[in-house]
Amino acid sequence: MLPLFFASHISVKFLNNILFNDLSLSVSKGENWAITGNSGSGKSVLLQIIAGNLSVSGGSITYHFMDDTKQPEGTLTFHRFIAFAGAKHHFKNLSNTTDLYYQQRYNSSDSDDALTVRDYLLTVKANTHAPIYWTLDKTIVALNLTELIDEQTIKLSNGETKRLMIAAALLKNPLLLLLDNPMTGLDVQTRKTFNVLLNEISASGITIIMATSGTELPDVITNVAVLDNGNISERLTKLEFEASEHKVNHATTVNISALRELVGIHQQNTYKSIISMTDVIIRYDKKIILNKVNWQVNSGDKWALLGPNGAGKSTLLSLVNGDNPQAYANNIILFDKKRGTGESIWDIKSKIGFVSPELYQYFPTDNSCLQVIESGFYDTLGLFRQSSKTKADLALKWMQALEIDQYARTLLKNIPASAQRLCLLARALIKNPVLLIFDEPCQGLDDHQQQHFKTVINAICELSPVTLIYVTHYQHEIPDSVDKVLRLDKGEVVV
Repeated sequence: MLPLFFASHISVKFLNNILFNDLSLSVSKGENWAITGNSGSGKSVLLQIIAGNLSVSGGSITYHFMDDTKQPEGTLTFHRFIAFAGAKHHFKNLSNTTDLYYQQRYNSSDSDDALTVRDYLLTVKANTHAPIYWTLDKTIVALNLTELIDEQTIKLSNGETKRLMIAAALLKNPLLLLLDNPMTGLDVQTRKTFNVLLNEISASGITIIMATSGTELPDVITNVAVLDNGNISERLTKLEFEASEHKVNHATTVNISALRELVGIHQQNTYKSIISMTDVIIRYDKKIILNKVNWQVNSGDKWALLGPNGAGKSTLLSLVNGDNPQAYANNIILFDKKRGTGESIWDIKSKIGFVSPELYQYFPTDNSCLQVIESGFYDTLGLFRQSSKTKADLALKWMQALEIDQYARTLLKNIPASAQRLCLLARALIKNPVLLIFDEPCQGLDDHQQQHFKTVINAICELSPVTLIYVTHYQHEIPDSVDKVLRLDKGEVVV
């Protein structure tokens, strides 16, 4: 039987850099592959190549989706057999443009311009190569989107957005389903449910190829390809991979003296109360997002903010970060000052270092990495003024601390997604803020990067009086210094 997909000795170049050289991979029907490797190995890029979104400069790619057809790389006919759920969404507004912006989800009049979940799914055209198995109704139930069907897409949480993107890919009823880190952003229960769903997807006749961490392989996976230095270093069955020595200890160290110098100058931290919320209620139309939330965060506290997808965590943080206008209608004190008593949004943001999946989604990518990090001094999405040598030098030192200084002069859009996320983390750290808010900061980072970032944050917490709020769905990511927990579920604080 001919393989469903066959890459033969392919080479791929980007900006005069060789991404892949003499790479070969064959995927047959009935196999489900995981592509693993470190963050710079090109897992996501390989998915883009398989999807036909990137061209190869050498070698060949062939697809055998039907018994009597062969589609060479470069033709358009094979696209109807492939569905791809990537790391970023491309939602459109009612004007059929993508002019969406970061704070739009919190402004009721502007967010109404976005498509609803139902409208978005209705734009998906199913393939017609076989009887339709994944109908709209079946897919909505399978991805747990029933209660979200009339929500504007821009109001969805990170995990809910991930489920919607997978649903849209599934609705195409492809023969080949490509998933870019599909477990990222999903809460514990959803990951378990998704593991079962993948088995049904495979049983429906769909072959799955996913980029994922080697520590998080769903049951459906049969084969593993390990990317290393622009090629596949190993091709193993899942059992062989799990029995091999791939789970390495990723213990890391940081230069404490260099980090002490970086955090040596702090904003004047004379605040007693960093956050004080009393019976906070947030609603959109008739839907209550937060219901009588009470929360006291004192100077120097280290909090974990936990809860399932859609629990209200991002909305709660938007009240702190100055992005949600409903803060004025509630009893909220930030940095010892009640909201609505004369402080500006920029006064608030100047005291906060912030990063989130939504910020990553909407952050412009046409600045160099140094410029992106320097923009953290001004709380702007990019640098819109002449660079300061002093601030640029400091930005470079933070890049060195996070092991990404090789990208200093490169445009943000031209570096790996994991390095992009680390740039935004450096942007949050650079001004030594009073409050650090990290909303799922380790998304898209490989195991070493996650551990190194955790080590850096632990050191910062030891070296400075910073206040920390940390959001994650993975217990092992939480910094050791965190000793307080606020848990949300369906908009309410739970024990």
